[in-house]
Amino acid sequence: MFSEELEKISWKETTEKIFAKKDSDVRRALAKENCDVEDFMALISPAAQPYLEQMAFLSRKYTQERFGKTMSMFIPLYLTNSCTNSCVYCGFHISNPMARTILTPEQMEDEFKAIKKLGPFENLLMVTGENPVKAGVPYLAKALDIAKKYFANLKIEVMPLKAEEYAELVTHGLNGVICFQETYNRERYKIYHPRGMKSNFEWRVNGFDRMGMAGVHSIGMGVLIGLEEWHTDVTMMAYHLRYLRKKYWRTKYSVNFPRMRPAENGGFTPNVIMSDKELAQLTFAMRIFDHDVDISYSTRETPEFRDNMATLGVTTMSAESKTEPGGYYTYPQALEQFHVSDERTALQVTSKLKELGIEPVWKDWDSSFDCYLK
Repeated sequence: MFSEELEKISWKETTEKIFAKKDSDVRRALAKENCDVEDFMALISPAAQPYLEQMAFLSRKYTQERFGKTMSMFIPLYLTNSCTNSCVYCGFHISNPMARTILTPEQMEDEFKAIKKLGPFENLLMVTGENPVKAGVPYLAKALDIAKKYFANLKIEVMPLKAEEYAELVTHGLNGVICFQETYNRERYKIYHPRGMKSNFEWRVNGFDRMGMAGVHSIGMGVLIGLEEWHTDVTMMAYHLRYLRKKYWRTKYSVNFPRMRPAENGGFTPNVIMSDKELAQLTFAMRIFDHDVDISYSTRETPEFRDNMATLGVTTMSAESKTEPGGYYTYPQALEQFHVSDERTALQVTSKLKELGIEPVWKDWDSSFDCYLK
């Protein structure tokens, strides 16, 4: 399990190594075809900032070699904001006095139909708060059964599950799982997650192993930028990604770097602010580090920034997202988890991508492809 590997990596020493990287370390990393985590540290370090133009060139080169000039489009659907956790930064915090919504099967179907009217979406991400009693595996299985009538590619972003539970959901049409570790800083993890299932650091970080054991086709990972020193957090994620690739080599991987946005519970001020320039640097570094990983940008980011990065390393984008449960049809005024920045319609987003020479891809996977892997 990765928690055992993580025990061997010092947070403090990793931070010191990143900020001790020199110009020569950066140039050495840029000259390599295959980078290791030490090289990744150099590329995200302050020492790499004078090399952003060269990094952007390499990022675009590797992206086009692997993905072509394409952008995979997806849309999230929040099934429920009911949650038993006390994450101090999240709008779904259990103590937040808000109306809790759990979509019924009939309401789910209304949402699916409403999404299909926005654009020819085939990649759906279903999101829930963490409430195993009211929105557990049976609820998710039912949601998948209904959704697969409308979408070719189904992913979930929910509470970490057992390996056998992931395997069960695969039989209901599940293709991918996205889980944010939020932060890899074990010592400070409980400051942000004091109560609830999510307070168990090991259970969460080892969830990716359980996904791999269950044969989940696609695994998405990320850290929440704003909690801890971001250079160190993303380096831990790079270690994690390299570990997963080696152990579960049949699996497809994606990464996301969400920057903290305002949430309804308020009161939490991010400890770290990442600039657009730094996010661009991180994106380039990740692409140079892993040529095949899918890099996703959500509507948390501004239209201008997403457009600029569309040709430089990003390979997946959401569009016209609603972050409140039932936000497309059933409860369009419900309380959202966070405020989006890119409020353009799906048509506007894809029109801009085409203007930039990028072809939007609505469907890039089908369950029938699995027969060629057996």
